[in-house]
Amino acid sequence: MIRHLLFAAVLALPAAAQEVSSAPGAVLRTLDKISGHSLDVELRTGQSSRLGNLDIVLNECRYPAGDPSGDAYAELEISDINKSDTLFSGWMIASAPALSALEHPRYDVWVIRCTTS
Repeated sequence: MIRHLLFAAVLALPAAAQEVSSAPGAVLRTLDKISGHSLDVELRTGQSSRLGNLDIVLNECRYPAGDPSGDAYAELEISDINKSDTLFSGWMIASAPALSALEHPRYDVWVIRCTTS
């Protein structure tokens, strides 16, 4: 009975949310799957970069408060300029790139880290 009460008390506690800070930019790694060429691209918030026919826009980058070298969370918008199509819009997580990834036959894009300067 005591175990059940203890278990219920633990479930009743609010989950501890990790405090985050916003960064002025991010480093993304891009890969051309056909040529095998990879490139690290540094973007500022609101800035865009072109990768072949893709337009990549960084909307925001967040990292654990007090630990800028910790996990990075970047909100990106990736569009095909030839088709005016949004291919990806959402958050990419540096430690789990497959969790929320760009689905493209030629290019891969993933977050490396946030930049603080």
